[in-house]
Amino acid sequence: MKNLRSYRKKLGFSVRGLAVEAGIHYVSLVRLENGKFDPRLSTLRKLAKALGVTVCDLIDKPLNKGRKKWD
Repeated sequence: MKNLRSYRKKLGFSVRGLAVEAGIHYVSLVRLENGKFDPRLSTLRKLAKALGVTVCDLIDKPLNKGRKKWD
């Protein structure tokens, strides 16, 4: 979950704001951002949808401008 916090901040969400938008508990979001547990796929999908990114973007790809879709 390397990029979750980066995307959240980039898009101007607070922890509580993103949690509400994604329909998850804010404590769960804090724990995810701090690497305390691995989320279920359903949780990743909710977060990705709320942020307008893909699940793969949240998991491990670096936030690079100019990144090609197939990288």
